[in-house]
Amino acid sequence: MRTPEEVSAMLALKARGWGSKRIATELGCSRNTVKRWLATGGWRAPSPVVRAKALDGLEDWVAERFRRHAGNADVVRQELAAEKGITVSLRTVERAVAPLRQELRAEARATVRFETRPGQQLQIDFGERRVEIGGGQVKVFFFVATLGYSRRLHVRAFPGERQEHWFEGMEGAFRRFGGVPEEVLLDNARALISHHDPATREVTINPRLHAFARHWGFRVRACAPYRARTKGKDERGVGYVKRNAIAGRRFESFAALEAHLEAWIREVADVRIHGTTGEPPCLRFSRDEAHRLKPVDGIPAFLTSRDLVRRVSSDCAVEVDGNAYSVPWRLIGERVSVSVTGTELRVSHAGREVACHRLRLGRRARIVDRTHFEGITGSPLARAEGQAEPETATVSPELLRPLSEYEAVAGGAW
Repeated sequence: MRTPEEVSAMLALKARGWGSKRIATELGCSRNTVKRWLATGGWRAPSPVVRAKALDGLEDWVAERFRRHAGNADVVRQELAAEKGITVSLRTVERAVAPLRQELRAEARATVRFETRPGQQLQIDFGERRVEIGGGQVKVFFFVATLGYSRRLHVRAFPGERQEHWFEGMEGAFRRFGGVPEEVLLDNARALISHHDPATREVTINPRLHAFARHWGFRVRACAPYRARTKGKDERGVGYVKRNAIAGRRFESFAALEAHLEAWIREVADVRIHGTTGEPPCLRFSRDEAHRLKPVDGIPAFLTSRDLVRRVSSDCAVEVDGNAYSVPWRLIGERVSVSVTGTELRVSHAGREVACHRLRLGRRARIVDRTHFEGITGSPLARAEGQAEPETATVSPELLRPLSEYEAVAGGAW
């Protein structure tokens, strides 16, 4: 292969009358090479060598199988061997489908913005993050609800992501916004959606969610499986809460976290200029959306309940959702029934109610009814005669004596 400069030199020497043999000697190449380039009349790029490929003629088949198997090239390689009798390496298939893979990535990322009319839709989701509370790292679950039109937010912090937390979060959003939208768009959480077929889009709603929706008068819409961006407005809202309301902050207690979220919504989230609408959510809500929501006045809360079974621990308490609730000390070691309804927690034994507490949010709290320790001489929780103290209190674990001390005072085991 000669360079363009060498071919030009051959043509120039030929024009001076040089013979092909003399030109070949001058340029250090063969005489036949000089003759070939002189006959061509100038430099030309060599024609590419076309080699037969193992997958020639199968481009459409490979593309169809690649899409069918959601971009799995190794499955395509296996089916090539089984159906076509063509054995190739995985790398060969990957090179063949490289352009198709880029198309699949683009399709997965492509999102068409869907704007809803005022009062039409509320999007809800949970996000989780570890937050420093009381000097320790606590996993907190943030319920975020976003009105589709105005982008107004409602945020609540919970110790978990149970069904009652979803319901309490939605009820809180309805109360904050002063109304109920036509529909609520949610993810396929097990607590809400029993089944969602990705092919037929057949949705089976959890019976309790169905009853909750009928109680408040809204339709339930579930995102397509594996397409969380369907509710992209709320997805961005969850990220906004994590990056703006929570990032780098410390709180003395769970109650302090809740108070911070209330102030943050009122002073920051509601009054910011939204990047998409170009208006503060509170202004857009009050002007266009508030009167389009179904009023909530006169609609009572949808009471949710859970029935649990717990064994009374040696510190005279049962644990529910990370918090300890006291029961009479004589039930230590016994199995009891725990009913959680709304904001109350009731404990029963042998068909008789033995304790009732107000449900506590957060974790690692100890809720104590002092009457549960009556009869234990010297108990630090026994009330002094004549003192007016509340029936229940939250105390530190250090104030509760171990079982061995109770046995010593009472005169033996029970």
